[in-house]
Amino acid sequence: MSDNENEAEQTLDPEGVHWYVIHTYSGYENKVMQNLKHRIESMDMRNQIFRVVVPTEEEIEIKNGQRRTVQKKVFPGYVLVQMAMTDDSWYVVRNTPGVTSFVGMGTKPTPLADEEVRFILKQMEEEAPKVKVNYEIGQTVKITDGPFTDFEGVVDEIDEERGRVRVLVSFFGREAPVELDFLQVIRVIE
Repeated sequence: MSDNENEAEQTLDPEGVHWYVIHTYSGYENKVMQNLKHRIESMDMRNQIFRVVVPTEEEIEIKNGQRRTVQKKVFPGYVLVQMAMTDDSWYVVRNTPGVTSFVGMGTKPTPLADEEVRFILKQMEEEAPKVKVNYEIGQTVKITDGPFTDFEGVVDEIDEERGRVRVLVSFFGREAPVELDFLQVIRVIE
């Protein structure tokens, strides 16, 4: 279980504590999270800054005919921080390497609504990873497995829930729909 999953299981806001969003350089979210956690320990801010989360979700990526589960950032360039907003806690977070700013109106950070936080944390806990496909409806694909191996067809429908794709394949002068698993087709580079 990752740090994010452990953190997502904890309760939401104790009295006077809210979730804030900080903006970071894109691609540095995990580094900022580690830097901030280190600063919380070294500057003894555990009683003001409680949790630091990079919202991610699992996604299944299909590359070279292989399925891989990867962690995808839900909000690239952003990190969530649960904290009591004081001058000291603001200073520690704001001056963490990689943090560019707090998200909010003007100079005052705006806390996230409880419903938004619940939705984000629930989204992180979802069990079934999403399948990422690199083709769209109307694109030409090549079938790589099954009775229609090496046939080419046009994607007619994508069913992400079931991990299936319907391809219109032409054989014997007729077009017929063939339902396949995402792994059974690859995009044809035109």
